[in-house]
Amino acid sequence: MRSRKKKEEKRRIKLPKRWKVFFTVIGILFVLAVIGFAAVLYGGRLVVNEEALILDTTTTLETTDGKVIGKLYNENRTMISIDQVPDHVKNAFIAIEDRRFYEHAGVDVKSVFRAVYKDILAMSKVEGASTITQQLAKNLFLYNDKTWSRKAKEVMAAIYLEQKFSKDEILELYLNEIYFGNGVYGIETASNYFFSKSVHDLSIAEGALLAGLAKAPNGYSPINHPDKALNRRNTVLHSMEDAGMISTETRLVEEGKPIDLALQILEANPWADSYIDLVMKEASEEHQLSIDELKRGGYRIVVNMDDDIQQIAYEKFQEASYFPGNTAGIEGAFTMMDQDSGNIIAALGGRNYQLGDLNRVTVKRQPGSTIKPIAVYGPAMMQPDKYQPYTLLPDYATDHNGYVVSNADNVYSNSITIYDALKYSNNAATVWLLDEIGIDYSKEYLQKMGIDIQDEGLAIALGGLSEGITPLQMMESYRTFANAGKITNSHTIDRIYNQSGEMFYQAEPLETEIFSPQVAWNMTEILSEAVETGTADAGEFDKALAGKTGSTEHPLVEGQTKDAWFVGYTPQYVMALWMGYDKSDKEHYLTGGSSYPTSLTKAILTEIDNTEPLVESFTKPDSVKDLPKPITLPLIMNLQASYEFGGFSIVKGKLLWQGSEDKRVIYRIYREEDGIDTRVGEVVGETEFIISNVLFKSNRYYIVPYDPLTKLEGTRSETIELSW
Repeated sequence: MRSRKKKEEKRRIKLPKRWKVFFTVIGILFVLAVIGFAAVLYGGRLVVNEEALILDTTTTLETTDGKVIGKLYNENRTMISIDQVPDHVKNAFIAIEDRRFYEHAGVDVKSVFRAVYKDILAMSKVEGASTITQQLAKNLFLYNDKTWSRKAKEVMAAIYLEQKFSKDEILELYLNEIYFGNGVYGIETASNYFFSKSVHDLSIAEGALLAGLAKAPNGYSPINHPDKALNRRNTVLHSMEDAGMISTETRLVEEGKPIDLALQILEANPWADSYIDLVMKEASEEHQLSIDELKRGGYRIVVNMDDDIQQIAYEKFQEASYFPGNTAGIEGAFTMMDQDSGNIIAALGGRNYQLGDLNRVTVKRQPGSTIKPIAVYGPAMMQPDKYQPYTLLPDYATDHNGYVVSNADNVYSNSITIYDALKYSNNAATVWLLDEIGIDYSKEYLQKMGIDIQDEGLAIALGGLSEGITPLQMMESYRTFANAGKITNSHTIDRIYNQSGEMFYQAEPLETEIFSPQVAWNMTEILSEAVETGTADAGEFDKALAGKTGSTEHPLVEGQTKDAWFVGYTPQYVMALWMGYDKSDKEHYLTGGSSYPTSLTKAILTEIDNTEPLVESFTKPDSVKDLPKPITLPLIMNLQASYEFGGFSIVKGKLLWQGSEDKRVIYRIYREEDGIDTRVGEVVGETEFIISNVLFKSNRYYIVPYDPLTKLEGTRSETIELSW
């Protein structure tokens, strides 16, 4: 008994030794496995680039009525949530690319062994065994070469992704990342491109077609290779049937459907490029969205462009007859804003502008006489006690300390009203007035309008600046006259949404008062007359329009023009149009002046009026006084004199004459005397006068017309004598 116990105790002692070896081996294997797995995860973390997981997404630019005018992208992709992808679309990709997707941990071991076996037989890397996760890792982080090192990195990255993300998150990344050919990335973009609808509206056959493109988007392109695409689609449908995802009956129905494409190709819009460039500049400068960020960030930017007006302006810019030059290459810039809101509704940076070109809307040019209203006459009339529209200014050639100023036509009238000086773009009076109000005073107003110039001389009055002013700035400055003296920053962007559809910017432009409403209305009245009968009368437009022309002399070619302008406004819109050459030398000059941009602007407005009737006339605000039209004093003709009898005076004299139809003209009646003639009376708007007590007095009389606005007398009539 005792010996048997000893044997059993001995047996119990030996048993743990055997197990000890077993568990030691198991432990070592476990530790090695943990170390190996940790190494794989660590290696995967080194391979995975976190930034690459954030897919580049297309930024769209659309008008307020939803029309897409442009897209900005590195890769044309619209992100979509996996929840919005129908099961049959997801199943199509899983069936053809990775049927065990929801079962493996990133690597399908069965497929790997099969691929390795074939590679060994071929003595090279010929067989792929990539899961969806591996394909995602390869596309995001690795090159597409077939090497063992690349495959090892792919496996490590796939395992790392499986540990970090759920299956649905991986599938969502995969479906959004895939390239489908024709510059299209992601399932949503592909669905819209090939079928003009969102992915959640795809049929089984359409989903299968897109799934078939994942392997070789160019080789199976339904556009270029419809037969191959059809066969590939049917292969996907068979895979879905084999995987139990669809029934045989469904597969047969879907196989019987033809490939019915509805391509949604964004048309090239060369007429919109200038505007898109302004949008990108505004996004960068005002909202810190760089071009790189726009091309990857997936923003939706709602812009203020009126595509009809933009196209009208673009088409008119193609007509060579509006652009007079001695050689090819004459350019132009046009910008138009809604005067009420400050929305830029049209912009052309050149006649054939393409993205990346010089956008002339933002290039500084010599403004010529278009600067006169904002730098001289507007500021001057802000001193109403000194300067009103009918204030007289000296009009003669003047030497201002070496700066000689003359009128363009070398015609002078000794004195001229502010009204006429603006209407006829008088140079001498303008420079004199700037000298009177002061350059610093003038520049204060320009700075309020966002125009900061370094010049200090009187040449400012005529637009002779060292750098110049952009068409955009000129347009904004004239808005002050169109909108009761208030300026607002013009803008192309109305709203900005991020990739998640959240609006983070809404335009709310602020207004600043520059001129009083009375000065703004006075300017509107004067500049309207300039369009009707003044320097801006070229071209045809029969609705309300106020504006000012401007031109600059070519510095190297005598008698020719360097810059030609028209800046103006209607009750609805404010606009600026410049034309000239980018390069100013002896070989490049305009052969016409400001009549050309004026005519072109009116042609654009006429086309707009044909599609959207414009307002007939400006409406005077209730808070301002009306500005009367100028009075033209007549030459007194056919003066007649006769005696009349009766009444208290018994004998009277009667004068009759021919004058003006303008009933505002005052006629002053003078009697010639020895020494100083006597004014015996005046009548307003009448062309006859009765003289009492004519006996025993001089009987020689004459008539002088008088302007109550300017306080000036006109040319006296001939003298007539009362005789029996």
